[in-house]
Amino acid sequence: MYTLVYSINEEKHPKTVYVNLTNACTNSCIFCLREQKDDVCGKGMWHDDNYTLNDIIEQFKMYEQYAQEVVFCGYGEPFLKKDMMKSFCKYLRANYPNIKIRVNTNGHANAIYKSNIPAEFKGLIDSASISLNASSEKEYNDICKPKVNDAYKSMLDFASECVKQNIDTTMSVVTGFDDSHNIDVDMCKNIAEKIGAKFRNREFITNGY
Repeated sequence: MYTLVYSINEEKHPKTVYVNLTNACTNSCIFCLREQKDDVCGKGMWHDDNYTLNDIIEQFKMYEQYAQEVVFCGYGEPFLKKDMMKSFCKYLRANYPNIKIRVNTNGHANAIYKSNIPAEFKGLIDSASISLNASSEKEYNDICKPKVNDAYKSMLDFASECVKQNIDTTMSVVTGFDDSHNIDVDMCKNIAEKIGAKFRNREFITNGY
């Protein structure tokens, strides 16, 4: 069975556990490590989405004794497996009520489903980390190469809706991935703060974890 659940530092009783729901994504970000390597900490990330909720649960049980936070992350956009994510969130809420649940997302879900996804997940996720990545639509399209229409505006609207639904929201940028893109970090921070979100500047990690 391929990797659905993993951690970054397994030998130290990981408090944060990641769920790799899918390899599909509506962005092709030029800094994305999935274009450079196939694994995270030696765990292969590629799979074909051919799994069940029980498969996730069985892999999660390896970490349940220590886990304090579950993060939907991995080598794809988690909301592309929205129903599976929702099912696992409900399982966690019912069986591990003290575990915090976060999703790392590109913020395209409302554009994909034409519905209010943050409202649908209110109470199921505690926090959302949304990839802002740029201070303008032009820069965003250059860096992220989105496959959905009006992706930048949709991402900003998604973040606003997360804040409105009282989901703890952080907007992030990645810097230092090459010399040709000088992200205006201050402007990005202002965008996040106007929306009511927190802001994080993630320094690019060569070769990742």
